[in-house]
Parts: sequence; structure tokens; C-alpha cells
Amino acid sequence: MISIKPTQFLAALLGALLVSGLAHAQNGPQPKLKTIELTAGMHVIQTELALTPEQQQIGMMFRRSMGTNEAMLFVEETPGVRCFWMRNTYVPLSIAFIADDGTIVNIADMKPLSDESHCSAKPVRFALEMNQGWFAKRGIKPGSRIRGAPFSK
Repeated sequence: MISIKPTQFLAALLGALLVSGLAHAQNGPQPKLKTIELTAGMHVIQTELALTPEQQQIGMMFRRSMGTNEAMLFVEETPGVRCFWMRNTYVPLSIAFIADDGTIVNIADMKPLSDESHCSAKPVRFALEMNQGWFAKRGIKPGSRIRGAPFSK
């Protein structure tokens, strides 16, 4: 017979629950996140906020569609070179890496279900994912500004 201390049992149970919770979270899309409005010129963007590490890890995974003027904004506390991939993501996306003042640093088009990394050209705190081609169709490019609550004026 194996003897297990109560603290070992509790640690093992918590570990199993955490692993099963993360595995479950990645088997389907995450629920809709808190939404804010951003603007790019005259265009209004309904933007979900991915604030926590778990929300950011799941991002747009397993979603089958995104509305025309919908987006997901990934928000970090400190600037850094940010890299994204499209594992388990079915919707073709464009990603804009954004400086603190809302200026777009660079934009990349990402292929669905790909592990290819797309990184910011310099340290940033923000990355905005939208349907692929959304920025290009509206003439929004590096140097353009995104406006809204997260960005300093």
C-alpha cells in the first residue's frame, strides 16, 4: 500500500484539475471576451480584449468566423517583441502590431492552421487581429493610427 500525505494528494489533485481545465479550454473557442470600440480613421471596430495569459493563449483558436468589423486586441503590461502563430485557428487573419500611442508598427497576414511566427518589428504592448485583408482594403498601413481607450494620446 502506498502512503500519500494530504498535501501531496491536494497538490496532485490541483495539478490534474489545472491540466484538465487548460486542455478543455483549448478544445473549443473561448467565450466572447469583454468588448470595446476602437477606430481606424472612420471605421469603427468592435474589439474583444485578450488581457489574461489564458485569454491570449487561446485567442481566436477554434472560431469559425469573425464579423467584418470585429477584432481581438492582445494587451501586454510591458513592451516586447510579440510573435503570433495560427495553431488551431481556422479564420485567416491580419495582425497589426501597435505602439502605445496607437500607431501601427507593422502588419502581417497569417495563414490558418499554421505554426509560422509573425512578429512585431519593434517592442510593442498591443496586437490587433482582424479578418485577413481588412487593413489593406481600407488603406490602413504602418504609420496609421488606431484610436480608443487603451492607447495614449
